Amino acid sequence: MGGTPHRLRLFAVALALSVGAANAAVPRVGQRAPALIVREFSGRTFDLARERGRVVLVSFWATWCSPCHAEMPVLQSFYQRFHRRGVALIALSIDRAASGARVEQALHGFTYPAALARSAPVDGFGEPLAVPMTYVIDARGIIRARLLGGPTGVTAGQLQAVVQPLLEAQRRRRR
Repeated sequence: MGGTPHRLRLFAVALALSVGAANAAVPRVGQRAPALIVREFSGRTFDLARERGRVVLVSFWATWCSPCHAEMPVLQSFYQRFHRRGVALIALSIDRAASGARVEQALHGFTYPAALARSAPVDGFGEPLAVPMTYVIDARGIIRARLLGGPTGVTAGQLQAVVQPLLEAQRRRRR
């Protein structure tokens, strides 16, 4: 067993490097949003690049996350209210692919687009820092906010405070 401490040290170094690499890859506010292409539960393909010109919410959640469930009605209401005004939304479950049926069941009654993050052939967002977590991306494809939901998830007030100015700026540019 003389190699065990050495193996543990190597494991610790590898873990530290992977955590550091994961944190380095986390999309940051002010940067261009990474590529995201994923097949929605509806069968349609969501491609973030095709959403250029719209404000986009990319919301990470999980079925085992209570705050995620608390924010789902907030996202639904916000989506219904702002979709026609130029807001797109994709909810990405970080559940395992084997949990797809449970994820679809949790989404019952919600009309916003959703998918399994792990099924995305292209996902530059990677693993989220926490759930629930929502990125707000402006019409030019720049990340303008990363909202971490508290015990009740993201609130309508938080979403509106970030999205409303982006929609107004977008409207002014069109004039």
